[in-house]
Amino acid sequence: MTQDASHQPYGTPEVPRVAVRGEARLEVDPEIARIGITVSARGTDRRSALEDLTRRNNTVLDLVKSYGDAVEKLETGALSITPELTRHGRAERVRAYHGRVHITAELSDFTALGELTTRLADLELTQVDGPWWALRPTSPAHGRARHQAVLEAVQRAREYAEALGARLAALVELADLGAENAAPFAQAPGGSGMRTMAFSAAEDAGGPPPLDLEPQRQTVYAQVNARFTMTPPQL
Repeated sequence: MTQDASHQPYGTPEVPRVAVRGEARLEVDPEIARIGITVSARGTDRRSALEDLTRRNNTVLDLVKSYGDAVEKLETGALSITPELTRHGRAERVRAYHGRVHITAELSDFTALGELTTRLADLELTQVDGPWWALRPTSPAHGRARHQAVLEAVQRAREYAEALGARLAALVELADLGAENAAPFAQAPGGSGMRTMAFSAAEDAGGPPPLDLEPQRQTVYAQVNARFTMTPPQL
């Protein structure tokens, strides 16, 4: 028994196949920015360290929340209270207690981001890391990149067929890169488009001017494998 050419793993002289890869690379503006905030406290006893940490943590949270809709997400991460032992002597004597809270904020208003980052960095024993620029998972940029990758695959296959004096007949398969063997897609280096800056709290009470943060453009990649049948070539 013979199988239909469209269901065979390889093409035939009557119904040859062409396999191509379509790729797209777009440069787009970021949609969100994330900053990491670390609040610290130090005291000679556990209670005073914890009270200072709670007070500073509440100050940070109130400040971030005051920016309203500009802040899309606010999350508290790890909390730690660590005793510091004396360096000399055999007894386990506690010299001081160190407290730390990690907070993550996600903003969509980059104008507010510069002001908020500066005000946070000016708080007592508060460190700010970031910003990390990114796109939302549902960003239309991902769809535009996939659309462009498919168009490139069709154009590339058409050019191969025309070089043989043939034309495309039908699409046999379209797959994301790695979908056939379930291998994870490895994003090209630099695709995250993130950069990091760190700021330490100022000792004086003077109000520094807002930082001018320039959003870093994001790179969006899309790659597809496509297989087509084509008419017999004119060799």
